Amino acid sequence: MKKILIGVIIIFIIMLVTIAVIFYKNGDISNVNIILKESEIYSNEDINSAVDIALKYFKKNFKGCSLLEIGYIGDEINNNYINYAKINNKEEVIVLTSSFNVDSSGGENGELNPNSKYDDWNWILVRNENENWEHVDHGYY
Repeated sequence: MKKILIGVIIIFIIMLVTIAVIFYKNGDISNVNIILKESEIYSNEDINSAVDIALKYFKKNFKGCSLLEIGYIGDEINNNYINYAKINNKEEVIVLTSSFNVDSSGGENGELNPNSKYDDWNWILVRNENENWEHVDHGYY
């Protein structure tokens, strides 16, 4: 009887793990193409640190989505977003643009269009000089 109970428990645990793996998908960043763009405002290190923050956010919060590319939006367009720094009591803003695919789930809560591609999706990050970037917003702007 004890062996049967242990067998049932093991089968139950295997089923739970399988279900968790099937239904709990992080955002996929494994094949992302990071596009580097020259900047007179930010160094490559500044841009890459902002990209890292966006990648972590995407992986954690965009379940069922695959990030295709991400990069700095460029100095001229970036300057149009300075108000994001001001409203967040920060000195600097950086805007990234990206493209990603959405699987049939429509994202974690179904808020994205299933089986679609999103292009020109922006990521807005702010900071004070010599501080780390903070993600404050994302979407179409």
